Amino acid sequence: MNPRKNKPVIGISIGDINGVGPEVTLKALLDSRLQKLITPVIYAHGKIITFYRKQLELEEFNFMQIKNIDEVHHKKINVINVTDESPEVIPGVETQEAGKMAATALDAAINDLKEGKIDGLVTAPLNKNNINSPERKFVGHTEYLSDAFGAKESLMFLVAEDIRVGLVTGHLPLKQIAANITAENIKKKLDIMLQSLQLDFGIGKPRVAVLGLNPHAGEDGLLGDEEEKVIKPVIRDYKDKGHLVFGPYSADGFFGMMHQKKFDGVLAMYHDQGLIPFKSLAFETGVNFTAGLPIVRTSPDHGTAYNIAGKKIADEGSMRAAILQAYDIIKNRGDWESEED
Repeated sequence: MNPRKNKPVIGISIGDINGVGPEVTLKALLDSRLQKLITPVIYAHGKIITFYRKQLELEEFNFMQIKNIDEVHHKKINVINVTDESPEVIPGVETQEAGKMAATALDAAINDLKEGKIDGLVTAPLNKNNINSPERKFVGHTEYLSDAFGAKESLMFLVAEDIRVGLVTGHLPLKQIAANITAENIKKKLDIMLQSLQLDFGIGKPRVAVLGLNPHAGEDGLLGDEEEKVIKPVIRDYKDKGHLVFGPYSADGFFGMMHQKKFDGVLAMYHDQGLIPFKSLAFETGVNFTAGLPIVRTSPDHGTAYNIAGKKIADEGSMRAAILQAYDIIKNRGDWESEED
């Protein structure tokens, strides 16, 4: 992608229209700081945005409907109608129509991203139950975007101010995890993490902690041998190459002692091992970033939260952080230049 001038254009796919995605999107974009930094484009339908503007009593939220990304206005909040007719909005209710809307919005944003017409994508939360269909298998945004952009490997990277956690295995059943903790898989994810910390976060010589798979990191083989046979040799190999990679650490003690603050990144072996402590420590400001892709994609680290949808109480902090993180990564990658450059 050639460097762009003006403000970076960041697309926001609306996600499940009956969840909290629309609410946190509107609230986040009311932040005057964001409007000065980026040009937002919401992939949804004007009627959905109008519904939530009224439902949430956000009279100060103003937007402009455009037919396509070529009509983008850099001083407005833009909304692209991705369907001719808007499905019914029923806050807190899972519907097939909402799933189709989420899929259509995501695909429209991906198409504009592929054509270089937007600089980054922030995905609002969706529901995997109603987005899946016989024609579409949707495991998660990370896997879907990796496939869309032909990336053989990517990294689910959860980031906040003083904690960054990546996963060796992502959306995988627990009984399959041990078989997938191989030297090859760990190296693939470590390579992406180290490169991302340098390229996307501007850290010249990143320090990375690697967690063990088993309780107490295997207790010298007493509680499992993956640490001795697989993880430790990988760490030694990276140290020999001059990388600041340490471990394996026992996950409970590591986070219990807040050791994540001593490192630029933490590589966890599986989903819950990394995401439970991350969300406990940074739920309101955490961001899910897909590292290893040729494009920039972030999202809030929460789900649709049907139980509070439309009740004016959803916290927009994670969505705001996701938009700001996308902006920072775009700048760090050098895909954008200011008008003063």
